[in-house]
Amino acid sequence: MIDSLLETISNSPMAIYMAEDPFAFPTVETFHVISLVIVFGSILLVDLRLMGLASRDYSISGLSRTILPITWVAFLVAAITGGLLFASNAYGYFGNTAFRIKLLLLVLAGLNMLVFHFVTQRRGNLDGPGLVPGGARLAGLLSAMLWIGIIACGRWIGFTMSPF
Repeated sequence: MIDSLLETISNSPMAIYMAEDPFAFPTVETFHVISLVIVFGSILLVDLRLMGLASRDYSISGLSRTILPITWVAFLVAAITGGLLFASNAYGYFGNTAFRIKLLLLVLAGLNMLVFHFVTQRRGNLDGPGLVPGGARLAGLLSAMLWIGIIACGRWIGFTMSPF
């Protein structure tokens, strides 16, 4: 089943274009990196606030309302561009350890975010100035660490992929 999916992706017109056009991959990769910088930077602002290391005068909900729409747009761009990059060499990426670790870390970052928003944030008062409860600080630390890992794996992919 996986092989047929990878074969379908690899034979798609977009995948062929991404693999063969000399400007397609670097252009899409540039947009992927820029969008990831925006995702990480915006998430890091909230994470640093949760950890009590920055923006202590801002409420978590106010900061989130301001920043997270930007994060989601950038994440959507990163997901689309990442999918295009994957399509250019689906078999190669699928077999790449760094790529698999990156996907695992993305899932863990998503789970961390869900637990924070649906459990931790509902249990504690996060809108006051100063330090937030320990669970929220832990969520911020985990988020920052996971996103650093995602970025590191992204760089690792580039150095471990075999040529097309």
